Amino acid sequence: MGMTMTQKILAAHAGLDHVEAGQLIEAQLDLVLGNDITSPVAIKEMEKMKVDGVFDKDKIALVPDHFVPNKDIKSAEHCKCVREFARRNEITNYFEVGEMGIEHALLPEKGLTVAGDVVIGADSHTCTYGALGAFSTGVGSTDMAAGMATGKAWFKVPSAIRFNLIGKPGKWVSGKDVILHIIGKIGVDGALYKSMEFTGEGVANLSMDDRFTIANMAIEAGGKNGIFPVDDKAIAYMKEHSTKPYHIYEADADAVYDEEYTIDLSALRPTIAFPHLPENTKTIDEIQESVAIDQVVIGSCTNGRLDDLRIAAEVLEGRHVAKGIRCIVIPATQKIYMEAMEEGLLKTFIEAGAVVSTPTCGPCLGGYMGVLAEGERCVSTTNRNFVGRMGHVKSEVYLASPAVAAASAVAGQIACPEQLD
Repeated sequence: MGMTMTQKILAAHAGLDHVEAGQLIEAQLDLVLGNDITSPVAIKEMEKMKVDGVFDKDKIALVPDHFVPNKDIKSAEHCKCVREFARRNEITNYFEVGEMGIEHALLPEKGLTVAGDVVIGADSHTCTYGALGAFSTGVGSTDMAAGMATGKAWFKVPSAIRFNLIGKPGKWVSGKDVILHIIGKIGVDGALYKSMEFTGEGVANLSMDDRFTIANMAIEAGGKNGIFPVDDKAIAYMKEHSTKPYHIYEADADAVYDEEYTIDLSALRPTIAFPHLPENTKTIDEIQESVAIDQVVIGSCTNGRLDDLRIAAEVLEGRHVAKGIRCIVIPATQKIYMEAMEEGLLKTFIEAGAVVSTPTCGPCLGGYMGVLAEGERCVSTTNRNFVGRMGHVKSEVYLASPAVAAASAVAGQIACPEQLD
């Protein structure tokens, strides 16, 4: 019986010739990630272990990004804990304010994740790095602590679902629409503890930013991870951003999949996830009544990359945010912020009546920089729209692509760019 792409990576890191779905293994880690919310818990657990330092100061990444710059005393204390731990253990990849970014955009940009890696992070959207052909998954803070101490983690080898992508997406269809379509199709538990493996000729028609978005939201379908084949685009990205050696793994021809789906990218339409689950999707054509909104957020580890900002700026160029609508734009990293500034994108946003923030997770988790009041509605490029996710339990979050978010800011209601002309 052949192995899937994910199974091959896990087998190699466990020192085994073959693994099967359901098998328990212990694997060597290439990177352990934590942020300002999850790292303090892991650090306290490490103190209980009474271990002497970390397994490898170069293979740990600490990225304070959720409440940074600090929003209050408690968040400042959390960041102080992480900062002092990083200093005490001489952690190479600690990213302070001024050089940080939203973790899942920052790590690939810094070249810390490459194809063939096994990465764990105490953040559920660690599955993002599957876009580069890595096995990456979210874990709890105690597993993060064990990973920092030993350089190892245990896994139950996941079975897999294969998504065969064909065709080319249309003008205003992006990776966000692809993954929302898939989640709408299989549900938020449709890939529970499974590897979502994306294949097919349609992959070549997706940018790396599209792939990061899709892999990022594998967890919203319950997936253990999402993973893409390593093609010329992925190799070019790694060569541009990293000096680490990478390893390409391909699924065996006789690999076993629990299910297989074919997704025709050319048939997809701009897709929105209505409250209060990412599976509650409708295409722009299926929305029969106008949905008035109060706020738009363009950013996050899902859609705060340069391509996302370019698309939003294209929609907002020469237009203005509707009266009474708040539009918040958050570049995912300092580098993206700088590139957006140099391209004139920030000028476009500000002239259109939007506000531009420093990199932060901020409103995505209801932290700050855009928390919703009772009864308010927000169209957001973030990844979750659970009850109370972005603020009051009686607020509503509609998940969408940067194109739909920007068009909605102009229209004052859910809209896509083609409806503005």
